Amino acid sequence: MLDATYANMITNARLGTASFVAPVTPIHARLMVVNGTATVNGTELATSGGYTGSTGAPVISFASASGEQAVSNVAVTVPNMPACTIVGIELWDSSGSPRRLEVMPLTSSKTVNLGDTFNLAAGQVISNQT
Repeated sequence: MLDATYANMITNARLGTASFVAPVTPIHARLMVVNGTATVNGTELATSGGYTGSTGAPVISFASASGEQAVSNVAVTVPNMPACTIVGIELWDSSGSPRRLEVMPLTSSKTVNLGDTFNLAAGQVISNQT
Protein backbone atom coordinates (compact mmCIF):
# COMPACT_ATOMS: atom_id res chain seq x y z
CA MET A 1 0.00 0.00 0.00
CA LEU A 2 1.24 3.47 -0.77
CA ASP A 3 2.23 5.79 2.05
CA ALA A 4 -0.63 8.32 2.40
CA THR A 5 1.62 11.38 2.02
CA TYR A 6 3.24 9.91 -1.10
CA ALA A 7 -0.16 8.91 -2.53
CA ASN A 8 -1.46 12.46 -1.98
CA MET A 9 1.62 13.86 -3.75
CA ILE A 10 0.93 11.64 -6.77
CA THR A 11 -2.75 12.61 -6.84
CA ASN A 12 -2.03 16.34 -6.51
CA ALA A 13 0.55 16.19 -9.31
CA ARG A 14 -1.82 14.21 -11.52
CA LEU A 15 -4.55 16.84 -11.00
CA GLY A 16 -2.18 19.77 -11.49
CA THR A 17 -2.51 21.18 -7.96
CA ALA A 18 1.16 20.57 -7.05
CA SER A 19 4.43 19.47 -8.61
CA PHE A 20 5.57 15.91 -8.21
CA VAL A 21 8.92 15.39 -6.49
CA ALA A 22 10.39 12.11 -7.68
CA PRO A 23 11.87 9.71 -5.15
CA VAL A 24 15.65 9.86 -4.82
CA THR A 25 17.34 6.58 -5.68
CA PRO A 26 18.46 4.17 -4.54
CA ILE A 27 15.31 2.88 -2.87
CA HIS A 28 15.86 1.09 0.45
CA ALA A 29 13.86 -1.86 1.79
CA ARG A 30 13.66 -1.29 5.53
CA LEU A 31 12.91 -4.50 7.41
CA MET A 32 9.97 -4.23 9.81
CA VAL A 33 9.34 -6.15 13.02
CA VAL A 34 5.95 -4.37 13.39
CA ASN A 35 4.04 -3.33 10.28
CA GLY A 36 2.90 0.23 9.80
CA THR A 37 -0.17 1.58 8.05
CA ALA A 38 -0.59 4.08 5.23
CA THR A 39 -0.31 6.88 7.80
CA VAL A 40 1.94 5.44 10.55
CA ASN A 41 5.47 4.08 10.14
CA GLY A 42 6.14 0.53 11.28
CA THR A 43 8.88 -0.47 13.72
CA GLU A 44 12.13 -1.09 11.92
CA LEU A 45 14.54 -3.85 12.91
CA ALA A 46 17.24 -2.34 15.13
CA THR A 47 20.71 -2.01 13.64
CA SER A 48 22.56 -5.21 14.45
CA GLY A 49 24.74 -7.78 12.71
CA GLY A 50 24.50 -7.43 8.93
CA TYR A 51 21.48 -5.11 9.09
CA THR A 52 22.61 -1.50 9.23
CA GLY A 53 19.14 0.04 9.36
CA SER A 54 17.45 3.07 7.80
CA THR A 55 19.56 4.56 5.00
CA GLY A 56 21.87 1.56 5.19
CA ALA A 57 18.93 -0.82 4.69
CA PRO A 58 19.30 -3.05 1.65
CA VAL A 59 18.83 -1.39 -1.71
CA ILE A 60 15.93 -2.81 -3.69
CA SER A 61 15.32 -2.33 -7.39
CA PHE A 62 12.41 -3.07 -9.68
CA ALA A 63 11.85 -3.68 -13.36
CA SER A 64 10.22 -0.81 -15.25
CA ALA A 65 6.43 -0.73 -15.27
CA SER A 66 4.71 -1.39 -18.57
CA GLY A 67 1.09 -1.75 -19.63
CA GLU A 68 -0.31 -0.82 -16.20
CA GLN A 69 1.25 -3.94 -14.69
CA ALA A 70 2.53 -4.32 -11.14
CA VAL A 71 6.31 -4.49 -10.95
CA SER A 72 8.38 -6.88 -8.87
CA ASN A 73 11.80 -6.72 -7.28
CA VAL A 74 15.13 -8.28 -8.05
CA ALA A 75 16.51 -10.50 -5.25
CA VAL A 76 17.68 -8.86 -2.01
CA THR A 77 19.98 -10.59 0.49
CA VAL A 78 20.96 -9.46 4.00
CA PRO A 79 23.65 -11.68 5.57
CA ASN A 80 24.53 -12.04 9.26
CA MET A 81 21.09 -11.12 10.60
CA PRO A 82 20.26 -10.72 14.27
CA ALA A 83 17.67 -13.13 15.70
CA CYS A 84 14.28 -11.62 14.85
CA THR A 85 10.99 -12.03 13.01
CA ILE A 86 10.48 -9.85 9.94
CA VAL A 87 6.79 -9.13 9.23
CA GLY A 88 7.10 -6.64 6.38
CA ILE A 89 9.16 -4.08 4.56
CA GLU A 90 8.79 -0.38 3.91
CA LEU A 91 10.25 1.26 0.82
CA TRP A 92 12.07 4.54 1.51
CA ASP A 93 13.90 6.85 -0.85
CA SER A 94 17.41 8.26 -0.31
CA SER A 95 16.64 11.97 -0.09
CA GLY A 96 18.26 14.11 2.64
CA SER A 97 15.08 13.54 4.67
CA PRO A 98 14.12 10.05 3.45
CA ARG A 99 10.49 9.68 2.38
CA ARG A 100 8.45 6.54 2.89
CA LEU A 101 6.91 5.35 -0.36
CA GLU A 102 5.18 2.05 0.35
CA VAL A 103 4.22 -0.29 3.18
CA MET A 104 4.43 -3.98 2.32
CA PRO A 105 3.51 -6.66 4.85
CA LEU A 106 5.01 -10.05 3.99
CA THR A 107 2.47 -12.74 3.11
CA SER A 108 3.99 -14.76 5.97
CA SER A 109 6.45 -13.54 8.56
CA LYS A 110 10.04 -14.77 8.38
CA THR A 111 11.89 -15.76 11.56
CA VAL A 112 15.68 -15.68 11.29
CA ASN A 113 18.26 -16.87 13.79
CA LEU A 114 21.45 -15.05 14.74
CA GLY A 115 23.83 -15.17 11.78
CA ASP A 116 21.21 -16.31 9.24
CA THR A 117 20.77 -14.69 5.85
CA PHE A 118 17.45 -12.97 5.12
CA ASN A 119 16.33 -13.23 1.49
CA LEU A 120 13.64 -11.49 -0.49
CA ALA A 121 13.44 -13.62 -3.61
CA ALA A 122 13.07 -12.00 -7.01
CA GLY A 123 9.38 -11.31 -7.56
CA GLN A 124 8.49 -11.56 -3.86
CA VAL A 125 7.93 -7.80 -3.49
CA ILE A 126 5.18 -6.43 -5.74
CA SER A 127 4.64 -2.72 -6.23
CA ASN A 128 1.26 -1.81 -7.70
CA GLN A 129 0.45 1.41 -9.50
CA THR A 130 -2.39 2.20 -7.12
